[in-house]
Parts: sequence; structure tokens; C-alpha cells
Amino acid sequence: MDNEAAMTACLYRTRIMHRRHQAPANRFSYQAFGALFDIDRLPDLAREHRLFGYNRAAPVSFHDADHGPRDGSPLRPWLQHQLDRAGVGFKPVRVRLFCIPRVFGHAFNPLSLWFCEDGEGQVRALLCEVHNTFGESHGYLLHEGGASLPDPIGMRRSKVFHVSPFFPVDGEYRFRIAPPDGHLDVRVELWRNGEPALIATQLGERIAFSDRALLRELIVTPWITLRVLALIHWQALRLWWRGARFHRKPAPPGAEITAHHPEEVR
Repeated sequence: MDNEAAMTACLYRTRIMHRRHQAPANRFSYQAFGALFDIDRLPDLAREHRLFGYNRAAPVSFHDADHGPRDGSPLRPWLQHQLDRAGVGFKPVRVRLFCIPRVFGHAFNPLSLWFCEDGEGQVRALLCEVHNTFGESHGYLLHEGGASLPDPIGMRRSKVFHVSPFFPVDGEYRFRIAPPDGHLDVRVELWRNGEPALIATQLGERIAFSDRALLRELIVTPWITLRVLALIHWQALRLWWRGARFHRKPAPPGAEITAHHPEEVR
């Protein structure tokens, strides 16, 4: 695969796994696919591929309104504002966003990853954007003040955003995310009371972005965004049936972004 083409856009055929450690224990996994986009090259990408659209209807598409401020405004200014507010002190040369694109007009992303890179391709900040099934989102920004991040990127952030009704909004996330190359390697652990409560992973292999590849993924994993939502609700029903404690959804956090762990600001 041409490296420049891969930096502009590529697909990842992935397997997502969730393992709940707290009672009632539960584990499930499923096949999915995602795409990694250079957000500045999306208009060109849409012109070059018949099955892909940017801010318009298409079998597979990317809409600015699904990410960041979620109002359809340009994504780069919003992201830079978040970096500046967090004191990162860095203007990305390239921003690559990993997500599940819209499929036949429907979008849902449990986790989107914004890789903020310098001119050498080093990741200087990583925004982990979490979406819940109530139409809300919150970002956990991983950074070291604008310095290059290690590979893999390993950091902690306090959990402040409601995701599952079977976990309260407490504990901390432990992220371990490798900058994407030929492989995708994402691991997020939720820790509560000094022990892991939930582990989620997404592992994948890179394939070239093409109409042929998009068509194959649409056939192999049709309606992937609706499938992800259905699986989430099915697993929630199973947990409820098995006696998992239910927690009502609290109000979302006042801030869009959590940029620091408490230990980093002591």
C-alpha cells in the first residue's frame, strides 16, 4: 500500500471485544470495520471514490456533524481550541481521525480517536471521543504538554461521562493505544476501587481505501452502525436479566473535554 495514500485514508477490518470483570461477568466480541481519515483531505477523498461522500449522502460517508462540536462546523478550529484550552501548546500539522463512518446515512461511534501529529508523523496529542447511546459525547485528551507521546500511548483519565447504565460514573480509564500503522491496537480499561471492572479492545488490520474495499465491507458487515447499537442493547438486556445493578443517567459533565488526570495537576 502506498504510504501517502495510507496517510490520507485507509480502512481497518477490526474485532471489538468487551470483557466485564465485575459481577455479573460478561464477555462478547464482534467483527466491525473503521476508517482512518486525514480530516483535511476529506473533500479530495470524496471526489476520488464513488461509494464515499463528504457531508453528503453516499453508501459510506463522513459528516462533520457526527464529531467534535457536532453542529456541522469545521473540525480543525474546534480541535485547536480544545488543545489551546488544555495548554497543549501545539498546532497539528496533520490530524487523522479514526471512526466508524456513516453507513447508508446512519452514524454511531462508541469511540473515535483523533491523532494530532507533527510534521514527522509523531503523535503529540490524542483525543479519545466517547459517544453514548443517548446522543451525548465527551472527550478524554491524552497529552504531555505538546511533547511527542510514547508508542504505545498509555495514560489515565478519571471517568466523568455516563456510558453504560450498569456502571456508575466513577473510577478511571486506563488507555493503551498504539499510533495506527499496518495494525490497529486499542485497549481501554475501566478501573474501580483498585481493580479492573471492564476491558475493551479493538484490534485490526489495515487495508487500502478503495471503492472495492468499501463494497466488500458493506457486504461482510452490513449496516455496521445499527449492528453496533443493537449489540450494545442486547448485551445490556442480558446484564439486566442477570441482575446487574442499574444506574440512572446523570447530567453530562459541564466541560466538553477532560484533559488531565488528578495526579497530573497536584
